[in-house]
Amino acid sequence: MLDYPIIDSHVHLLDPARLGYAWTQGITGLRSKAEPADVFAAAKPVEVERFVFVEVDVDAGQHLAEAAWVSELAAAEPRLGGMVANLPLEKGVAVEADLEQLRQHKPLRGIRRLIQGQSDPDFCLRPDFLAGLKLLARHDLSFDICILHHQLPNAIRMVQQCPDVRFVLDHIGKPAIKVGEMDPWRADLKRLAALPNVHCKISGVCTEADHRTWTRQEITPYVEHALESFGFERVMFGSDWHVLELAGTYPDWVHVVDEIVHDCSPSERRKLFRDNAAAFYRLR
Repeated sequence: MLDYPIIDSHVHLLDPARLGYAWTQGITGLRSKAEPADVFAAAKPVEVERFVFVEVDVDAGQHLAEAAWVSELAAAEPRLGGMVANLPLEKGVAVEADLEQLRQHKPLRGIRRLIQGQSDPDFCLRPDFLAGLKLLARHDLSFDICILHHQLPNAIRMVQQCPDVRFVLDHIGKPAIKVGEMDPWRADLKRLAALPNVHCKISGVCTEADHRTWTRQEITPYVEHALESFGFERVMFGSDWHVLELAGTYPDWVHVVDEIVHDCSPSERRKLFRDNAAAFYRLR
């Protein structure tokens, strides 16, 4: 186990008394409420120095309320170091009014708009979506790319049209681990990694495998390919907690990643578990 505190680039918090999460209905084993204290309790004995909240796909129209709530939490808990808020970028330049409201929150570091569940395969290539996305560069806000593996080609086209935006790929692009597929994800990830303004989160991997039977040996080739493609300068650890709990515990995931990079240098491991997330999300 690591002998220093980590910085977690990807944590979810929920409060169903304040916000709606329709997508969680019917998912067995997913806790309905999660606050900062729950993160630290779930992580033990791993010490989490700071973490980044990532939006939780609240019901339509609640993205500003979610950001305000998380900002309140961060004011009371300094280890909640950054926030990646939800913003409907498909509104195009008209979304700037919402963006200005979000920018009033001190923890704001980036934006995420889920692409993975969109019915339109070209959702992220719509002119209005790209126009909204390009607004982020002006304010030094990053964009979390959350997609399924078959959406990587369009994600590459999206990034190519936004060279001034800093991107980070969530969950290594969600490869089809459960059925053992590496291709075409393997080649597509390499192509995305060739774009210098894209980073990658080593997160959300075990939940793409069978939740009950996955093994370290099964997921290692996927994690190793992501590390090789992006290099240790552009990867960061993420727990994807609370969703992680569908497939394992927080300490288990830290241990698995630590084992995969066991033979890497101490500086490379610190970049993965601490330094890169701190730099990317400006947590220093």
